[in-house]
Amino acid sequence: MPIVGFHHVSINVHDADLVRDFYVDVLGLEELPRPDFGFPGHWLAKGAQQLHLIQVPDHEPRERGPIGPHFALLVSRLDEVREELRARGFEVSEPFEIAGVGRQSFMKDPAGNVVELNEPVG
Repeated sequence: MPIVGFHHVSINVHDADLVRDFYVDVLGLEELPRPDFGFPGHWLAKGAQQLHLIQVPDHEPRERGPIGPHFALLVSRLDEVREELRARGFEVSEPFEIAGVGRQSFMKDPAGNVVELNEPVG
C-alpha cells in the first residue's frame, strides 16, 4: 500500500476566522489558498502538513481531554511553548513524560478542540 504520510487533518470549528487567528497569529501556521466550497473555512500549514478548519453551525467539541479526539503538534522546547501560551492567556496542562517517547502537554483551541503539544525524545 503506497501511503507515504499524512496530508492534512480537518477539524470542525464554530468560528473559522477566530480559530484561524489562533493557529496563524499565536502558533505560527501559514495560511494557504482555499477554494470556495460554499462554507467558511481555512487551510493552514506548517511544513508539509496541513490543518483544515471547517466552520460547522452549532459546533460543540467533545469534552474528553487527551483520551478523546485530538491532534498533536510537534514542538521543540515544550516548556518555552507552554510559557508563551500561558502568557497569552491559554490554559496548558503540566507536561508529563512517556518513557522513551517524549513529553506532552494539552490545551484547547478557541473552538474547544483538544491540541497536544508533543516534544519527542532526542
